[in-house]
Amino acid sequence: MSTLSVFSLGGVYEIGKNMYGIQYEDDIVLIDCGSKFPDESLLGIDLIIPDITYLLENPDKVRGLIVTHGHEDHIGGIPYLLRQFNVPIYGTRLTLGLIEEKLKEHGLLQATSRTSINSQSTIHLGSFTISFFQTNHSIPDCLGVVFDTPKGTVVHTGDFKFDLTPVHNQTPDIHRMAEIGKKGVLVLLSESTNAERPGFTPSEKLVGDHLREAFSKAKQKIFVSTFASNVYRLQQVIDAALLTNRKLMLLGRSMVNVVRIASELGYLHVPEGMLVEPEEADQFNRHQLAILCTGSQGEPNAALSRLSTSTYRHVKVEAGDTVILSATPIPGNEKNVSRIVDNLFMLGANVIYGSGSVTGMHVSGHGSQEELKLMLTLMKPTYFIPIHGEYRMLHQHRLLAESVGIDRDDVFIVNIGDVIDFKDGVPIQERKIPAGNTLVDGFGIGDVGTVILRDRKHLSEDGILVVVVTRSKTDGKILSGPELISRAFVFAPEAEGLMEEASRIGLEALTKLQLENVNQWGRLKHGVKESIGQFLYTKTKRRPMILPIIMDV
Repeated sequence: MSTLSVFSLGGVYEIGKNMYGIQYEDDIVLIDCGSKFPDESLLGIDLIIPDITYLLENPDKVRGLIVTHGHEDHIGGIPYLLRQFNVPIYGTRLTLGLIEEKLKEHGLLQATSRTSINSQSTIHLGSFTISFFQTNHSIPDCLGVVFDTPKGTVVHTGDFKFDLTPVHNQTPDIHRMAEIGKKGVLVLLSESTNAERPGFTPSEKLVGDHLREAFSKAKQKIFVSTFASNVYRLQQVIDAALLTNRKLMLLGRSMVNVVRIASELGYLHVPEGMLVEPEEADQFNRHQLAILCTGSQGEPNAALSRLSTSTYRHVKVEAGDTVILSATPIPGNEKNVSRIVDNLFMLGANVIYGSGSVTGMHVSGHGSQEELKLMLTLMKPTYFIPIHGEYRMLHQHRLLAESVGIDRDDVFIVNIGDVIDFKDGVPIQERKIPAGNTLVDGFGIGDVGTVILRDRKHLSEDGILVVVVTRSKTDGKILSGPELISRAFVFAPEAEGLMEEASRIGLEALTKLQLENVNQWGRLKHGVKESIGQFLYTKTKRRPMILPIIMDV
């Protein structure tokens, strides 16, 4: 019996690293491959991407990757996926433009097949006939995806809101959505980001009104920090700068890249001569400059953070300048954002920040409860899988589905790795596939695991103590040491007595083991480590990582 399967490799029980799969017999089509940033517990980790073990076990079955839009939580993992196995990519012009920038950095551009699609496209991948519908979000060229399969229609909404007055006139295609629903939808996968927010999400155009007002009132430099990929917001900042006769400066690599790509593709319109380089800042009066910068989420190395500590070359935030944070902190980033706001106030800036509904400087790109219910009503799915959200969001979306008439038993909340199998139209949630987090550290993909992270945590909390012992190769007699080298444990010059006593205890342990005719390196190292470790804990209540080194000469 042939089975239609739907699974998630990321994007559920979490915000970020969205990745979903549709499988029928030997055909798998993927939707998005995103990334997310680590929290403070993942020391030294740069990025988190989906675990693609299942795909690596079935590479010949993967027919293509469809990308709904160009945000990092949907495209950030693509270069790392392609470094492990190649797969054709399908996306809109802007989405592909942003992906291609990443592929260039990773040296993968020439080896990757890329096909441009739009809301009118139809493609055939294995057993699937795939079409699309236009949605509206905070970045242009967003698509929902329709899979016509031998077992029924599967719809993935992508990220969406119902903004009927969008900045670039890319209105959501409600008529097309209704047609899809009228034909019949077996299962709907719909995003849940704002499932806890009542009502409708305001239009992006409202932000433009507040930006123009703030630009008109500002007497000196004006800084605006927002997501670089929020192209609609960038256009409204450009328009406000033009209205107030300001030159525009871009700070942050991602901001420069997005503005360049979006301008080249016609999604951003920057007047000739408006852009100036940071090195030219001194050539203009303060009231003539507007600065677009990255760092609205409090990222330590981003432009706004460096501006707040006066460590950005060429450009400074000075008393009387206006700084606008045109974004809401993602959960977990509030502390970093608050620190930056404090720093900016201490520099004498007028800082406009906080909830978008309070300042008017930000609206979400995701639909609120009434919009999620509208999507459910238009699609009329037989079965529903809420995606793209932490568990409470998925749970709330299930309640919304029930409120519009979908039976609770027909709504499936899945974790990453969970598979819903449709056999003769009946859903069964019984099996899992390998799934989880793959950690990216520098050039390494997945080579940092639990043990390494535990060691990093240990080092960060209690430091390290290296114990060096030199023995005679001929008779095993100790020639020198133990010599103790401390890093991030105690400051050796101020703890000379403690270190000398620890060295003496280590020597006693070695001497005792030798008297017992123990000469194996492993046992000697363990004896030194245990004896010194117990002594130091008794004296300091700390447990540094102890690394014994025994050298025979």
